[in-house]
Amino acid sequence: MDSKAVLVTGVIGEDVHVTGIRILEHALRKDGFTVHSLGIHNSQEDFISKAAEVKADAILISSLAGHAEMLVQGFREKCDKAGLKQTELYIGGQLVIHAEEWEATEKRFLDLGFTAVAVPFNPPGNVLAELNERFCDSRKKTTA
Repeated sequence: MDSKAVLVTGVIGEDVHVTGIRILEHALRKDGFTVHSLGIHNSQEDFISKAAEVKADAILISSLAGHAEMLVQGFREKCDKAGLKQTELYIGGQLVIHAEEWEATEKRFLDLGFTAVAVPFNPPGNVLAELNERFCDSRKKTTA
């Protein structure tokens, strides 16, 4: 079976919260995606290097420590410079440590160049649905 898309996943920064991304990786693999897992303690460069190596369609970043915004500053620009302009960027987890309306959090990460921002405690099924819509449905349309 052909892969639906090639994905690079991992946890950014010194965050050690790996359970959520592991559950998502399992669901993604079971659904037909190729997943290159970086695990925990990753820098922006780790994600970019692996994505370039495997020609990733998307990078999925997890962060539960609440410091994601400072850890991903300039990430989209670095991806673009590395030849990953077409690589979609997703981020999810507990992205901020302060209380605010979700729309404000989402807007800040979209403004940083992310394709999509998952709400905290987002079930794997929601992520699968979005990725299937983005990659599988759009590929069907372009090959029809």
